Amino acid sequence: MATSPIYRAFVGLSSFAVTVCAASVWASAEPKVLATIKPVHALVAQVMGATGTPDLLVGGTASPHTYVMKPSDAKKLAAAAIVFRVAETIDPFVTKAVAGLPKTTLVVTLAKASGVTTLPQREGGAFEADHDGEHGHDHGRDAVDGHVWLDPTNAKAMLDTIATTLAERMPDSAATYRRNADAAKVRIDELAAELTLALAPVVGRPYVVFHDAYQYFEKRFGLTVAGSITVNPDIPPSGKRLSQLRAKIASLGVACVFGEPNFDAKVIATVIEGSSARSGTLDPEGASLPPGPELYGTLMRNLAAGLKTCLQPS
Repeated sequence: MATSPIYRAFVGLSSFAVTVCAASVWASAEPKVLATIKPVHALVAQVMGATGTPDLLVGGTASPHTYVMKPSDAKKLAAAAIVFRVAETIDPFVTKAVAGLPKTTLVVTLAKASGVTTLPQREGGAFEADHDGEHGHDHGRDAVDGHVWLDPTNAKAMLDTIATTLAERMPDSAATYRRNADAAKVRIDELAAELTLALAPVVGRPYVVFHDAYQYFEKRFGLTVAGSITVNPDIPPSGKRLSQLRAKIASLGVACVFGEPNFDAKVIATVIEGSSARSGTLDPEGASLPPGPELYGTLMRNLAAGLKTCLQPS
């Protein structure tokens, strides 16, 4: 039986619609990747390259130390097939949520990645526990300092784990992930050499930071930190602690006291009052930076530039 042109056109359009729907389903089947904080997101984005863009949980100017998850965050987590986090000391806000995710969701804790060297949270020496009610991050004396990305060697190890994880879930792009990770590692080696040269003039100059977020960076580049304003960034420093810090700044000849974008600059002014110390700002988590693959290099260069500008003798 002959068919009319209208019928044939209808069948053609129907077939096209089915094809489009099938393509949409296929595209939506691509596993979603999520990173909890900006530095990790930057590393994951470098590995993924043109194959896709990871979602980011803590965006904008938010600090992971004070972040509270929103319903939209829970939806992002629930939709993710792979979640890259750092450590409970950095992104504790996802701990309970992660426990409720489907068993098919792969959660990768990068502080535990092969090749990552971790350091314990400092509670003594320059980073003494405050006996006036301020304590550490309250994860126990053996808690790991989660700011592992601030050592370029750790960042390279994290890239390897990210590439391996993505390749296992998306084997068709495995070669791309490996190639992107290797290229990113070369860039990080070049970055580390650049920062070593830039920071050489201020090695040995003592300074104070807002909270103890920088020991990986300090140890990697041979810097000298004298203490932190607060042991726990969630709790404002007491008057007693501020007095102790002012005395320490005077006795050690501290050159600079650094604040952070998310915390009250008035505290810095109070600490350096009456001393010759200058103030500066450091941003260890990229709160002031737009997310993306370039964030990691920018974050590290900004830290080095901030330290050098404030610490270098006039």
